[in-house]
Amino acid sequence: MKKVFAGAVACLLLCGTALAADPIKIGFVDPLSGGGATTGEGGLKNLQFAVDIINNAGGLLGRKVEIIPLDNKVNPQESLVQAQKAIDQGARYITQGQGSAVALALTDFISKYNERNPGKEVLYFNYAAVDPALTNAKCSFWHFRWDASADIKMAALTNFMKTRPNIKKIYLINQDYSFGQAVRTLARDMLKTKRPDIEIVGDEVHPLQKVTDFSPYIAKIKASGADSVITGDWGQDMALLMKAGAEAGLQVDWYTYYAGGGGGPTAIKQAGLEHRVFDIVEGNANSAVESAQKSEAEFRAKYGIGLWYPRGMNEIAMFAEAVKKAGTADDVKKVASALEGMKITVFDGGEGYMRKDDHQFIQDMYLRSFGPLDKGAKFDEENTGWGWKEIARINSADTIVPTTCKMERPN
Repeated sequence: MKKVFAGAVACLLLCGTALAADPIKIGFVDPLSGGGATTGEGGLKNLQFAVDIINNAGGLLGRKVEIIPLDNKVNPQESLVQAQKAIDQGARYITQGQGSAVALALTDFISKYNERNPGKEVLYFNYAAVDPALTNAKCSFWHFRWDASADIKMAALTNFMKTRPNIKKIYLINQDYSFGQAVRTLARDMLKTKRPDIEIVGDEVHPLQKVTDFSPYIAKIKASGADSVITGDWGQDMALLMKAGAEAGLQVDWYTYYAGGGGGPTAIKQAGLEHRVFDIVEGNANSAVESAQKSEAEFRAKYGIGLWYPRGMNEIAMFAEAVKKAGTADDVKKVASALEGMKITVFDGGEGYMRKDDHQFIQDMYLRSFGPLDKGAKFDEENTGWGWKEIARINSADTIVPTTCKMERPN
């Protein structure tokens, strides 16, 4: 009996050691094929880069962090299947960014899963899905967002647009799903308040990541007489929309959320739209702090693309700090509580914090334009010789929008 007991104790000790060495798994649920693959792959590389930094420094609490890539094809139902696969493989964290319809489905799925599985809860880290509902009517204790919401971004864009007297006629074109619908509504409402003299000459939506030829849409924009376009398009849609505009010789100003994604910069250069395409982002490589520029250079050397998601770096850095503060990665409620209200120096410089009320990250925002590189600027895009230039920096305190979230926290 003594031998049996001694063996059992030894097994428990060894098993405990083995379990402690198990990796901390994060399920990455985003498009890795189809029209959204470019943005999904960019997000995966970005987050993997951040995780590699942690692992090279010894991991978290003696454990490595592992990302499990899972292709959701930007489909909400497929995303739930892939999220369950990640959970079945031991992931207690899910991260996603491409598509607010997916984000809304994941938020609901994870909330219900956690109700059914007390003690085995899962957290959802959102690095790019920006429908305002996610931190308002659909907010959840289990969801944290590191990207600025669509209303924060539109407020910044329209504050800039109201100072530009050359804007007379605006055309709205967006993807036909929750985020695209939010962008068109926000644009109308904010322009009506800030620049009621501007005429909206078109307001169109199109299928998400399914259009291969945007020339009919570009023809409508040209026919409308618009001098400016507002769009929240991203991924393949943004690149092909800009490409069709370039081929048609469309000369308008573009106010965008995601012109910096794959293919966009090449189309802008092709169209000769020097400093006529603007986007609103949470970081700008060419004006970032020295440490961020160093990481940017390393990332580009390794992957051949720009580090599109500084917020992904913030996400992983804050996750690491929360795990250390909680003293565990397995009790996700403790990790979530550690994240609430957490303040950090963000990747590209400046201060940011996770607002406890709705789990929206508050950070400095940057308005940029695209054109020939200024003297001293290090980073061009897609070998065009053009790069992003900071036009304005919006202090985090000035990006705050109110929330209607009524957070329900677990006991």
